[in-house]
Amino acid sequence: MSIEAVVFDWGGTLTPWHDIDFEAEAQALARAVVGGGDDAAGLLRAAADTVWGRSRDQQRSATVADLFVEAGLEHDPDLLVHYREFWEPHTLTDPEAAPMFRTLRERGLKVGVLSNTVWPREWHEAFFARDGVLDLIDGAVYTSEVPWTKPAPEAFRAALDAIGVADPARCVFVGDRLFDDVWGAHHAGLRAVHIPHSTIPANQVGHTEGEPDAVAHSLAQIPDLVEQL
Repeated sequence: MSIEAVVFDWGGTLTPWHDIDFEAEAQALARAVVGGGDDAAGLLRAAADTVWGRSRDQQRSATVADLFVEAGLEHDPDLLVHYREFWEPHTLTDPEAAPMFRTLRERGLKVGVLSNTVWPREWHEAFFARDGVLDLIDGAVYTSEVPWTKPAPEAFRAALDAIGVADPARCVFVGDRLFDDVWGAHHAGLRAVHIPHSTIPANQVGHTEGEPDAVAHSLAQIPDLVEQL
């Protein structure tokens, strides 16, 4: 059965993996709090653990605003600029992504993105535009916009709908997580390629691990691996 499309995870897949200081992240996020609040950073760090735990165990999505709701804090969306600036150095697209996308498209394959994220679409699209790859993506789903997160089959179905592919068996998913990306893709009927260079935090590891159809050690390998599948 021929492949029609390749869908990619974002962090740790289209961007190189970075170890994040989550305490510093919470402090950056806390700069958006209005009306004070004792230990706002600590409350937001705990809220993030709760929100991502729901993603892992219940495949329930969330937004940045939900972090503040969970923490019981009010925030000013305009002040999220500090949080975005904290993340900016960790959002750079792998230099191999653009030529790899072009090769896939030249071979007649569609390119998609499915990311578990609390960020709005416009942030992701701005990062892709900055790095010159936005126009090479046929469709994307950011879980901040839908009710589910990977590995829920509905999240993968939404990604296939975004790129206009009906049959999941004709699609390959590429990601760095054996639970969310590999097990999830297989559970949804897709094939899966694993990029094994990320150090997944222990509290983000799911209840099982999938066995990938192939392993890629660089994005440049993806077109030929997909052709072999």
